[in-house]
Amino acid sequence: MLGTIRAARVIHLVSAFWVIGLALLIFADVIGRGVLSTPVRGTKEIIQNSIVCIAFLQLPLAIFSGSMLRTSIFSDALGPTGRRMLRTLTGLMGLAVFLGILYSTWPNFTSAYRIGEYEGEGALRIPVWPVRGLVAAMSLFAAWAYLSMIILDWRGKLIDELEAPGSLPESEA
Repeated sequence: MLGTIRAARVIHLVSAFWVIGLALLIFADVIGRGVLSTPVRGTKEIIQNSIVCIAFLQLPLAIFSGSMLRTSIFSDALGPTGRRMLRTLTGLMGLAVFLGILYSTWPNFTSAYRIGEYEGEGALRIPVWPVRGLVAAMSLFAAWAYLSMIILDWRGKLIDELEAPGSLPESEA
């Protein structure tokens, strides 16, 4: 499980550098439009596809760190066992959501790969299959992260089950 958490951190780092790259691209496009009257071609298509990729790349670490959206209205009213059961239920729901995304994305990914589907016209044509493949892969990773968090929870290896239940740091797990 430690390798999985380490992989989630590396993938998150990749997404952070991707965001920096997008910021530089937007800056270059704005300067190109304003100063040189020549925008960077394909900026819209690159950003449009990158946003989806960045969001999915950040999912596994968000799950492992306990940073997914949650509310404490129900968990505050429960005891430790009730909170664990609630975390297990929400973990199973997250697992089901991401397996559902994987199930619905896989045929579109294989079809896009097979026919060479692309997005954009003229200046820049971006293949669609890498984005769909990344969504499928990260959905599988997110599902695995939810399953791992359920296992860690039942083994008593969460950082703080009240505030931000995340997996223990590698040195303590």
